[in-house]
Parts: sequence; C-alpha cells; structure tokens
Amino acid sequence: MAAFTSGQWLAMWCLKSVFLVDKLTAVMMLIVTSVSLMVHIYTIGYMKEDPGYQRFFSYISLFTFSMLMLVMSNNFLQLFFGWEAVGLVSYLLIGFWYTKPTAIYANLKAFLVNRVGDFGFILGIGLILAFTGSMNYAEVFAQAGALSQTSFSGTDWPLLAVACICLFIGAMGKSAQFPLHVWLPDSMEGPTPISALIHAATMVTAGIFMVSRMSPLFELSDIALNFILIIGSITALFMGFLGIVQNDIKRVVAYSTLSQLGYMTVALGVSAYPVAIFHLMTHAFFKALLFLAAGSVIIGMHHDQDMRNMGGLWKRMPVTWITSLIGSLALIGTPFFSGFYSKDSIIEAVHASTLSAAGFAHFAVVAGVFITAFYSFRMYFLVFHGKERFHNLQHAQHSDSDAHHDDDHGSHGAHHGPLTPHESPWVVTLPLVLLAIPSVFIGYLAIEPLLVGNFFEGVISVLPQHGAMAELKEGFHGAVGMGMHAFQTLPFWLALAGVLSAAVCYLFVPAIPAAFMRVLKPVHTLLDNKYYMDKFNEVVFAGGARGLGKLFWRVGDKTLIDGLLVNGAARLVGFVAGVVRYAQSGYIYHYAFAMILGVLAMIVAFISLKY
Repeated sequence: MAAFTSGQWLAMWCLKSVFLVDKLTAVMMLIVTSVSLMVHIYTIGYMKEDPGYQRFFSYISLFTFSMLMLVMSNNFLQLFFGWEAVGLVSYLLIGFWYTKPTAIYANLKAFLVNRVGDFGFILGIGLILAFTGSMNYAEVFAQAGALSQTSFSGTDWPLLAVACICLFIGAMGKSAQFPLHVWLPDSMEGPTPISALIHAATMVTAGIFMVSRMSPLFELSDIALNFILIIGSITALFMGFLGIVQNDIKRVVAYSTLSQLGYMTVALGVSAYPVAIFHLMTHAFFKALLFLAAGSVIIGMHHDQDMRNMGGLWKRMPVTWITSLIGSLALIGTPFFSGFYSKDSIIEAVHASTLSAAGFAHFAVVAGVFITAFYSFRMYFLVFHGKERFHNLQHAQHSDSDAHHDDDHGSHGAHHGPLTPHESPWVVTLPLVLLAIPSVFIGYLAIEPLLVGNFFEGVISVLPQHGAMAELKEGFHGAVGMGMHAFQTLPFWLALAGVLSAAVCYLFVPAIPAAFMRVLKPVHTLLDNKYYMDKFNEVVFAGGARGLGKLFWRVGDKTLIDGLLVNGAARLVGFVAGVVRYAQSGYIYHYAFAMILGVLAMIVAFISLKY
C-alpha cells in the first residue's frame, strides 16, 4: 500500500467522505434530535438567569452536531472525528462554570479518562487499517472473514479479537464502563440540561452505537464478546449499588445511567445488538425525563440538590411529581412501560446465550432489577413523599453544583428567608410532559418492528451460533402478551420488592437505613468512597504520573535542557571569551606580529600542498 502523508489522508477523507444513513443511523438520529430538542426548550427556562446563556446554547448545538456526525459516518476516520468532537464539547460543557474548582476538576477528569479509552480506540482503528488497507466500513466488513483467520506474527493472538477489544476500550471510555466509569458521576458539576443530553442520548450512547455498527467484526470473536459481557455485567450490578448511598439527586440518576449502560453492554456481549439499541432508545427518553425532572426539583428547591432537605414536594410540584413517577416506573421495568420491554428483552437474551460468561451476566442483570427499583424509589420517596424537611432551610443555602456562585446566577442567591418550593415554569415542565409520553408508549410500539421484525437486517450481523435473538423472536407473542406474562416472572417480583423495601425504609420505618448503616458500616464506607476507584487512580496513575513528571523535570528539564544546553552553552561562550580576550591586548605591534605569523602559516601550508 502506498504511503500517504497526513495531509493526503485528510484530503482523501474530505473528498471521499459521505454520510451513511441506514436504519441504524435513522434510529440514532431520531433519538439524538428528539432529546436534544427537549433539552434546548428546557434550557430556555433553566439557564435564563445565567450570564453564559448564549455560550451554553452554542455548546449544546455543537454537541448535537458532533453526535450526528458520529452516527452518520461511513468510515473509521469520520467516526473518529465525531468521537473526539463529542469528547471535546463535553469537556467544555462539564466545565461550563469555569470559576468553580470542582467543575474544572470534573471536566479535566472526564477529558483524561476518555483519552485512555480513545488510545485503545485509535489502536483498534490502526490495526484494522494496517491489515485491510481501508477505513471504509463496507470494505473492512468484506474482509472480516480473512481478519478472523489472521494472527499476529510470531504469536497465536487472533488479530480480530485484539482489534475488537481495542475498539471496545474506546467504548468503555465514552460509555463509562468499569473501570473507565469514574468521570461520569463527577460530570454532574455541569448544568442539568447537559447532564440530560450527555447521559441520555449522546455521548454515553456513542460506544453502544459503535459496537452495534461493528457487529460484523465483533460477531467473529467470542473472546471479545465474553470480554464485553463481563465488563457490562460488572458495570450493571456494582454501579447500581453506588446509587443506594447517594444523597445528591443528580448523582443518583447518574449512577442509574451507569447501571443501564451496563445493561446495554451486556446485550451487546450476547450478540443481541437490536436489543441494545432498543434499550438505548427507551432509556434515552425516560432518563432524559428523570434528569430534567431532577433539574425542575432543583429549581423548585432554589438550587438545593440534597434529597435529605426535601420531602413532600408532590403537593407543591404536581407536574414534576407525576412525570418523575412515570420516569421511575419506566426505569425499573414496570410492565407495559417502555423500559420494561427493553430491559426484559435483555434479561431473556442473556438467559438464552451460550457464552461462557453468560451465567454471571444473568445473575448481574436479574439482581440489578431489585437494586434499580430500590434506589429509584428511594429517590422518589425522599423527594416527593414523607415529611417536609425544607421548612428550616434558607434560600441562601446552596449545596448544589448548579448554584455555583451567587454572582453567576443573579437572583438565585439574592433572596433570604424560609425556603418555599414551587412548581417550575411551563418552559421547564413542557419537555417533561413531552418526554413522559414516549417513556410510556415507545416500548410497546417499537418492540415488534425493532426486535421481532427484520428492521436491522443487512445493517447488523448476527451469526447463527449466537442464538439469543432467534430465541427472543421465537418466544415473542405480542407486546400485550409479553406485558401480561411479566407478572409471573422473577424480575417483576424483584422490582416490586425493591419498591416496597424503599417505601418501608424511607416512608414508614426510617430507622432501618440508619441501623443498616451501623451494622454494615464497612460496606457503607466502601460504597460511599465509590470502591476507592478515585483514590486508586490518584495514587497509582496520577501519583505515578507526578513521579514520572518529576523524573523528566530533574533529568530532562533541569539537567539536560537547563544545565547542558542553556547554561552549558552560556558557560562555553564565557570560557571561549575568557581565552580569546588575552589576544586582544590593544597594542599595534602585537596585531602586526600575529598577522606576520598568519602569513607565514599560509605560505607553509601552500608549499606543503604544492610539493
């Protein structure tokens, strides 16, 4: 293959790049633009008092454009440009309030963690380019069979497995899979509208879309599929535990996003790519609803995010209350709600899988049903029901990331006196109502064409030996029948048990959580410190980087550059000047004598060369 410069590669890409709009792209475009429209409308009310109002709109518009460019790409280079663009704009949005130290820390953390994933992603693209000579999807997929038979020179490592795992590492960063999940909860430092946009329909879904698009490659490597299945199972189960101990309303929803992304990844691992996209779609609507409802609560609470300061808000915020209930019911997989059809399909697909990691994955997704129901309704009951706990609060008590500075939010910090929650204006509640509609109906309407029909035929590839999708189709007896049958299944009773447990613990016997905290204090400490992942990263990676940086500073900067090149050159010039100055006496006869010696030396050299 001929060698090309970077400029020639870019020129070729610009000339050959076209948009690929197939059924998978169409579904993603529908999700991205629908949720983005709701977020844009919501932002009009939510950010109206912020001095960065126009800047925020420019960022979220650029973010939507970047995601659309990603999903419409027809080659790996264009995909990578969109991939990096959403990462860059997310950095700008998470750190939107750049005067807050916590926001700056959060956006830097998101940027660096995503660079780790993107390093694996570009390695995977490089491997595919090196062995196929192309970056076009169709040309690469046509050579997938040959790639599956290729090993690295001198080893028995299958090339396709390594390339697919490298690509999935990129998805682990963007879609916040363990252990590259640590950036997503801290991204709550950004404004609530961007939390909804990042976590519901754009950045975190990029990895799910990418693996689905690359299904002709992933299908040929059981090693890669098992790896995906294990990572997704860990994320679905263990990130859900963290949602139980959170007191910040937005962070509960953030950990819920992590867990649901784990469910989507599990579906990818068992080759149920249409199910993963289906759950991506239903999740986009009800998770955007929950995030925007959380923002409405924050507005009503005058920018206090601590759920321990809420309670009884259902009477004061009826629209937010009922839409939050709809979103929570969809999230826990209540029969006939949108989340039920997609989540139940994932559980069935995992049960039907024959991969070696499917046993652990099935346990994780089933146990996750109870955990999801518990933390979801813990949040719902603490916020909207029970005793009103805000009477002794003052307007000026800001504990949230949105109330970043009094001078930044104008009137948000200008009022004092007892806090009185209120319903949000219509420009905030209208998107909640509009998102609540698909949160109820979209699963019922879409399950048959997306999963049972051949909607993705020719776009997504599934090998016959990976029979999860075939078993799903065979066992499907209509959306109504599926909903009715759910009342006899274990996931429904686990979800009901989670809701009842949350009601008992946070409405009727609130002493129970405190007692559990005392008895299981080590477990609570572990969860409260997020499995010490942040500490581990700071000590091992950040600490190692600091040590390496000090080594480079001492050896590279201080010794080589400053000591040898800069100061060494100065000392050399000083030494030469000190020697030469002895020849500069100022006497004419000294200079004449030197000239005579020079002429004699030239004569001797000339004679020597001639004879």
